[in-house]
Amino acid sequence: MSETGAVEVTLKVGQNKHLSTVPASAGPPGRAEMHAILEVGVTSTGVPASGRREGLGAALAQVLIIDTSKSMLHPETKLHAAKDATVAAVRLLPDGAAFAVLSGRYEATVVHPGGTGVLAVADPQERAAAEYAVRLLDADGGTAIGPWLDLARLLLQEQQAPVKHVLLLTDGRNEHDERRTHKRLETVLRACEQQFVCDVWGIGDDWDAELLLHIAGRLQGHAAAVREESELPAAYEELMGRVLGTALPEVRIRLTPARGTEIREVKQVVPSEQELRPAGAEPDAGGTEYVTRGWTDEVRQYQVVLTADPSGRELGEDLQLAAVELLVPGTKPSVRLPAPQPILVNWSDNPDDVSAPHPGVERHRLYRQCYEAVAEAYRAWRRGADGRARAGEELARALSLADRLGDARLRDELLRVADRDAEPPHEVHVRDGLKGVDWEHQLLSSARTTSHEPEGAPEHPPVGPGPAADGAGELMECPHCGWLGPTGSRFCGGKCGRPLGESA
Repeated sequence: MSETGAVEVTLKVGQNKHLSTVPASAGPPGRAEMHAILEVGVTSTGVPASGRREGLGAALAQVLIIDTSKSMLHPETKLHAAKDATVAAVRLLPDGAAFAVLSGRYEATVVHPGGTGVLAVADPQERAAAEYAVRLLDADGGTAIGPWLDLARLLLQEQQAPVKHVLLLTDGRNEHDERRTHKRLETVLRACEQQFVCDVWGIGDDWDAELLLHIAGRLQGHAAAVREESELPAAYEELMGRVLGTALPEVRIRLTPARGTEIREVKQVVPSEQELRPAGAEPDAGGTEYVTRGWTDEVRQYQVVLTADPSGRELGEDLQLAAVELLVPGTKPSVRLPAPQPILVNWSDNPDDVSAPHPGVERHRLYRQCYEAVAEAYRAWRRGADGRARAGEELARALSLADRLGDARLRDELLRVADRDAEPPHEVHVRDGLKGVDWEHQLLSSARTTSHEPEGAPEHPPVGPGPAADGAGELMECPHCGWLGPTGSRFCGGKCGRPLGESA
């Protein structure tokens, strides 16, 4: 990445802060749940994407995995398109980037740079050699994706490049996972988490959308597919352009709960659902960190679920449940970070005072229901004539949800498999002539989420000294409970969570 120009990271916290002191029946006894949406944005200024690509070089380590199982020969156009796409990706690699090309069957083998276990360094000669090796590939054997990702992990683990990326292409399903007991996919995914970003692409008509989404979700990538083999090289070029346009390799979300608050869940909800797992924090730093990777100029949303015990808390005033801070490892002066912000609660003993869920939380719930409706429609369709009525009902539910979300893209994609009558009551039927792959594409489309355009400023002003400060300074004491925190904090991070501007 270029040293010139600047990158700004922004943070907005969206929530409905009012909670009842009477917990929901589904929650833990004596505790209530607070849901908040974190909107995180990255914007680079002064450096065009082309400039970042030129400067990426040694900052990138790339592994390209191409499925060479026997099914790639049916028809042979799949294998030819896969080779063309892989070659297109190799040609885009900037000089100085570390890279390797793998072939995947029951096991994985290194196509380039050979069996040395060391990645090649991109230059004209290495790119030409990799292209030649790819052109010689043939297909045979079965599909076991675990060993493919495991070899990529081994190749990348010694790399110091901040951007580590894997691009995996498959035409099938993980049918031979049971043959690789020590390299089964779930075991490998656990080992690969937080090591690199993996984008997964399907080609042909027999890949598994849920498998692609699962891999991409665990490894913080994207799952996609092409409807025609000829589209794959251009799609790979676009994807590599995004990788080479990386503005920040990593942004960490640090949550520091107040005393009595517990973190129940953190997940990405826009542009897709991805669970985040705790990555720990520096010793004595406090809080829990969640790593997010591969940031271009974009906005993502994350849902945080906290639980807290209202016993003995003040009613009717804003209290801090947790502080949210964004961190970029090795931050330089050109990266501008936002000040920490609070997730608040305002306890009430009157259920009528409790607000409805925040719009971002409700929006994700609707997206989740829409995806589940499509999955159920697919399952019903697979039962043949006996399931067509149920499939139509579920597609009607999905279309209704897409209309409520105001997502025209999702609605148009649903109409690829659904036929909705123009006249009332607008009954929905499954289109004739569908194939399984049409439903797999629909599952991928239904997993994509969007948000409304941001509305105005954050509900709560920043906490702490602000983005231009260096974080140094004296500590201030909470007048209520004695907690010590950074000067400039607006809310206590200790057991009381009360505003610090008030006297005891």
